[in-house]
Amino acid sequence: MKQHFSMMAAYNRWANSRVYEAAAKLSDEELNRPTGAFFPTLMRTLNHVLVADRIWLKRFTGEGEAPAALDTVLFAALPALSIAREAEDERVVRWVGGLSEKDLAGRFTYVTVTDVRTVSQRLAPALSHFFNHQTHHRGQAHTILTTLGKPSLQLDMIYFQRTPDGLPFA
Repeated sequence: MKQHFSMMAAYNRWANSRVYEAAAKLSDEELNRPTGAFFPTLMRTLNHVLVADRIWLKRFTGEGEAPAALDTVLFAALPALSIAREAEDERVVRWVGGLSEKDLAGRFTYVTVTDVRTVSQRLAPALSHFFNHQTHHRGQAHTILTTLGKPSLQLDMIYFQRTPDGLPFA
């Protein structure tokens, strides 16, 4: 199970870098243009993913900042958001790399953001949600990019597994 989550952390970093590379080619107007997505713009969508990651990592580790709302805009400009995203991805990779099989089988307790209640659950299923949530919103980011007329991104995990970073997991 540890290898699976290490692969997910590495894939997550790789896929995020591709989305941010594509976003860097957009104008400020395009980055902030409402496109009908759940978080209406690409900037709001990318901010949401970082917000959610920070909330979950605070729950998992007890460390770091945890914004109080899922629609918090942490960074209004893409360069600052990109730097924060890279740092968070490295944090995820390091934290997952330090987990043991026993850790993954264990439980943790946290307080929810949306309805403020205490939840206790096993770490591995929550970690699966953590990575799935990112994939879900990267799909929305991809849709926003194509809605803006930009080329489609190749984000499938199999493409990651064919890169030097992904080969250990292939």
